Amino acid sequence: MDLLLCGTFDSDERDAWLAELQRALPDACWHLQITPENAEHIVAAVVANPPPGTLQGLSRLRLIQSLWAGVDRLLDDPSLPDVPLARMVDPAMSAAMAETALWAILSLHRRFFNYAQQQRDGDWYPLPQQRADEIEVTVLGMGQMGRTCARRLLETGYRVTGWNLHGGTFAGLVLEHGLDALWPLLARSDIVINLLPLTAQTADLLDRRFFAAMRPGAALVNLARGGHLVEADLLEALDSGQLARAVLDVFRQEPLVKNHPFWCHPRVTVLPHIAAATDMRSAASIVAQNLQALRDGRPISHLVQRKLGY
Repeated sequence: MDLLLCGTFDSDERDAWLAELQRALPDACWHLQITPENAEHIVAAVVANPPPGTLQGLSRLRLIQSLWAGVDRLLDDPSLPDVPLARMVDPAMSAAMAETALWAILSLHRRFFNYAQQQRDGDWYPLPQQRADEIEVTVLGMGQMGRTCARRLLETGYRVTGWNLHGGTFAGLVLEHGLDALWPLLARSDIVINLLPLTAQTADLLDRRFFAAMRPGAALVNLARGGHLVEADLLEALDSGQLARAVLDVFRQEPLVKNHPFWCHPRVTVLPHIAAATDMRSAASIVAQNLQALRDGRPISHLVQRKLGY
């Protein structure tokens, strides 16, 4: 089986991925670039956001397997071959995301960000403390990561409501859907955590209207995509006091430029897109399962619905 590995990673990261993938699929023939000799033999491409146009000319291509959970950059490539596209859904990544979500919610709920500032200022001032079951958390996006995060927050005692655009069910959790349901939900939420896929319908969702609908003094946690957030609108909401704090892991431009106001804003916590790093070992095993299914003619897991964007 001839397979292509390509992406925007550097050579060391590429070599580490190749080693894990070779361990998971030892009988495959891996290629790191397309040549006239191998173009007609490659049947699947394992990709990490390759530059647009990279996958052209592969006449036998039957599957594109993404190493990342998000596929918005792939779908933005008009030259992307019209073959099945699978995204990475890794329980290890979902567990890591749930850890970050829990840390952020706990830090907001228990005012640990405020205490960190008090330490810098040399202040000793205990703040009022609420119970977890007094905190309303809304999880935007109820895919694998959103469900895992919601479950972890429920186990910790928070009052959690899930929301997405298109409905669904989740045992033990109130799940609302559609834009009409979003605005009243925001009005009663203490913390909103975004785990939505980035699509045409969700781009710029976190904007001035969104923040105005939130409960005054609420907080935002964005762990999804920078394209969801209108950054100037968030700064305005923070400066006006409409929002108390924001925890941001993703940005429109990464790395975040040195002079960006988020770096020094007293009510913004910046993370360098590390909420849930891909675990190469578990991800390589998931890739191998899908590629083996392709070889055996079995259904491929986690196929992307291109019209929905995820």
